[in-house]
Amino acid sequence: MTTWQLLASTWSWDASVLVGCAALIGGYLVVVRSRITSKTLFFIAGVLVMLLALESPLEKLGDTYLFSAHMAQHLLLILIVPPLMLLGIPRWLAQRVLDWPLARRIEHILNRPLLAWLLGMGTLWVWHVPALYNATLADENIHIVEHLSFLVTSSIFWWPILSPLTERRLAPLATIPYLFAASAAASILGIILTFTPPGIYPAYLDPNDEIGALPLLRDSWGLTPTADQQLGGLLMWVPGGLAYLSGIIGALARWYSMPEEDEISEIPEKLGESL
Repeated sequence: MTTWQLLASTWSWDASVLVGCAALIGGYLVVVRSRITSKTLFFIAGVLVMLLALESPLEKLGDTYLFSAHMAQHLLLILIVPPLMLLGIPRWLAQRVLDWPLARRIEHILNRPLLAWLLGMGTLWVWHVPALYNATLADENIHIVEHLSFLVTSSIFWWPILSPLTERRLAPLATIPYLFAASAAASILGIILTFTPPGIYPAYLDPNDEIGALPLLRDSWGLTPTADQQLGGLLMWVPGGLAYLSGIIGALARWYSMPEEDEISEIPEKLGESL
């Protein structure tokens, strides 16, 4: 098997995922009345990245052969899909949803920065506990729950930063420690995975090679179990950490563009909401 054959033959084309992504895009276009704006493109891009993460060879490789492929899939679902989809929600649509009393109460609770941070980072760490991670590889239903929990809690995590309602966002100087702590948490997890000996996820040691891809992955790609786990840890450690740091840069740019008195007045209120 060649690399091209592997990449061309391992797309999942799961009907439920295809229908779900099509429904998301179709429903969104109906609600916004098919107006093509930058927000429309952000939302569609988010759905397409989700489709790529769930249907591309990353799914097959991550489920059976490579921890690093599974990690790349997780990073797409946590760091790329939710921010793009949140950036694609028009302000008027978010306001209309929050006009419902129940939605407004839920948003008021989940938009507390401390809770949002703990949900996002806690979910990331919990699913990489060996017992739970190995369960996702053995049971497709648990795997689906894992992916859904990543999408939901990561959206909650990013809401205080990228909410369509700008007045509901963290002030820039509060955003910096929020994202820096997330970068540190992701980096620590990445470091642990990088330097832990292979075997904590035993399914990757001797995978069931039903499509004959193992010689290619082990010999041509050089992804032994040790190298594969190290690469997966590095993906969480370096690109994962940099994604949060890029958000810090954006917060700094926003801070420099704000009048000083506006920034100072926002900090006590936002810090109080986190308690």
